[in-house]
Amino acid sequence: MFPIRDTIPSRRTPIINYLLIGINVLIFIFEISLGPAGLERVIRIFGMVPARYDFGNLAALLNHPILLLSLISSIFLHGGWLHLISNMWTLFIFGDNVEDRLGSGRYLIFYLLAGIVANLLQAFLFQGSSIPTVGASGAIAGVLGAYFLSYPRARVLTLIPLFIFPWFLEIPAIIYLGFWFVSQLYSGVFALGMPQGASMGGIAWWAHIGGFIFGLLLVGVFAWRPNRRDEYPAVPW
Repeated sequence: MFPIRDTIPSRRTPIINYLLIGINVLIFIFEISLGPAGLERVIRIFGMVPARYDFGNLAALLNHPILLLSLISSIFLHGGWLHLISNMWTLFIFGDNVEDRLGSGRYLIFYLLAGIVANLLQAFLFQGSSIPTVGASGAIAGVLGAYFLSYPRARVLTLIPLFIFPWFLEIPAIIYLGFWFVSQLYSGVFALGMPQGASMGGIAWWAHIGGFIFGLLLVGVFAWRPNRRDEYPAVPW
């Protein structure tokens, strides 16, 4: 399933959401300008590598700034065009409404914290893995968790390929995102049994799970005012 758009209009220009998308794109252009060897080096240095984190010695972690930096820098790195485009498109569709709900400043803090928490859960569960984790998907999962609770009456226009025929269907957001989370959880549980956290397709499933749960639990704390669902057009179920 591929999301095309949602049915909730943004009430104001989502400046931070656009800024996050722009920064991710510019950083990726810089990445590919370095060539394969340079890109690998950047990902190795600034990506989040679980094996570097000693959760039994948090004092040592705090004394290594590069380890703390990589929890954030890895959120802005991507391994390829498809990885970047899929993440930024998802952020474009759902992020504007969450920024509406939280306010721009709190949305930025929320986004970064969701990415950090997502990385920490991935690192904690796969402490022996030397595979760098990069991508905004953990932070975006936090946005999806926030959207799930904030806009349950929204619908998501979704492209569902049936053989060679495209099928467009409006799916309630609570079902679309619920299905997405269950699929991540299923894959994440499967990945736990694989050596050193080598998951299917090189995807950090538990970063997605951790980010989504963060969004569910913290959106109410970050919301700067009650959600006024009545300001939006009614969406029939």
